[in-house]
Amino acid sequence: MATVKFFLGIVCFALAGRYSLPGRNSISLRQNPALANEQRLLQVAKKELGVRERTGNNDGPGIAAYLGYVHVPEGNAWCAAFVSWVFGQAGYPAPRTAWSPALFPLNKRTKEIRPAVVFGIYFSHLKRIAHCGLVERQEGDWMITIEGNTNPAGSREGDGVYRKRRHLKAMKYFANWTGRKGADDEN
Repeated sequence: MATVKFFLGIVCFALAGRYSLPGRNSISLRQNPALANEQRLLQVAKKELGVRERTGNNDGPGIAAYLGYVHVPEGNAWCAAFVSWVFGQAGYPAPRTAWSPALFPLNKRTKEIRPAVVFGIYFSHLKRIAHCGLVERQEGDWMITIEGNTNPAGSREGDGVYRKRRHLKAMKYFANWTGRKGADDEN
């Protein structure tokens, strides 16, 4: 009886694991380094959840690190600096800017929404992209994001790094800085 159970266990293991064996069309991080890079970016961003400004004036140790990464002093808006810092911590040389519109050059724009893509929100009264962050995942018409210089209400002048739920219609542009090409990249 033990031999039969052992044999059935091997068969079940082989069947369950056959799509993750080398040479198969599996989606493993080892076989798809682009997915590993996206996950690394999101791991860096997730570790920053909960970082808050010290006095509510774009200041504090975490904010100073983000702004310092892009050579801008404390006191400045920092959503783009946060995105740039996350990419830098994950080993990417770019982007490296504190100016949110600079995150959306034509050669980086994409219509493909996937993890670690940068999103931009357009503010009509400023006539430009004025807030940005990283897409963590998509849930139907909603984006789960990780972004800096926001708050629970979703302000672009917030007090920390938060996970937000934003509607797709709020997003003007998406940019792919990972180098991973998708079918809908506008390059």
